[in-house]
Amino acid sequence: MVNTISSRRGFLRDTVLAAGLAAAVPAFGSVARAAAGKLHVACNQYSWSVFYAREKKDFNASLDAGFADVAAGGLDGFEPGVGGLEQIEQMAPVLKKHGLEMRSLYVNSTLHEAGQADKSIEEVLAAAAKAKTVGTRIIVTNPSPLRWGGQENKTDEQLKTQAESLNKLGAKLKAMGLTLAYHNHDMELRNAAREFHHMMVGTDPQNVTLCLDAHWVYRGSGNSQVALFDVVKLYGSRVTELHLRQSQNGVWTEAFGPGDIDYPRLADSLLEIGVKPLLVLEQAIENGSPNTMKPVEAFKQSTAYVRQVFAAFA
Repeated sequence: MVNTISSRRGFLRDTVLAAGLAAAVPAFGSVARAAAGKLHVACNQYSWSVFYAREKKDFNASLDAGFADVAAGGLDGFEPGVGGLEQIEQMAPVLKKHGLEMRSLYVNSTLHEAGQADKSIEEVLAAAAKAKTVGTRIIVTNPSPLRWGGQENKTDEQLKTQAESLNKLGAKLKAMGLTLAYHNHDMELRNAAREFHHMMVGTDPQNVTLCLDAHWVYRGSGNSQVALFDVVKLYGSRVTELHLRQSQNGVWTEAFGPGDIDYPRLADSLLEIGVKPLLVLEQAIENGSPNTMKPVEAFKQSTAYVRQVFAAFA
């Protein structure tokens, strides 16, 4: 599990802090989709990178071919896992070519140390300003741990600093007309989930919303749906984005479908609260996952199931 997390975070880390986005790119249009009332389903860049890696391919080697596969998988949007600017510049015209939107951007940040937090906030804001020009409206951030892949926990003072910094970032993004969504992995659920909960109760809901990654909450709580639905009860009104991944017997499946997490119940719970978050597939593979499908086939199945379960969100 540590290797899987490290590879994901290494991927994200290696793509941050590029610079130099040129002139603004017109926002992506989906007027036809909106008029038809089609449910918008996006996917995360990490998902495609690991599926490609299984076939000894690099998703970033040809964005044109990669985004052609994303579109062939039935998806409407793409959430890059970057924090810099150059990759946004490269992706924007190719996404537009294949009819894909970039409604959200995933970025890591370092917010638990005062000396680093301000610099990290400025980096996120710079990326957000450029991403906004191509239609991005949600900035998803996962505050970095003390050490990638490590087991160390932040102190109470570091958690207070992180929450204050997260709130500051959210307020600045709000002033830009953007929404900040806090994202967690499993490590934030350690020690009575004190890091996760403090990022929620220690921030203003007007500044910091939640990107609910259902499976990381589930796994981080010892494979507990009780914990997942308690989080929904506590913070469901703050959910602006939902990351979707499924497992069977605790192991990630190739395609999103029935499994350990009751996603139909989750969809109903969010509707009861009155929220319809952006839906972003983050179906991925790990040690023990089945190997029976090519990436496009897996995402076709995944997207079809998302549309079935979340049909009322359209």
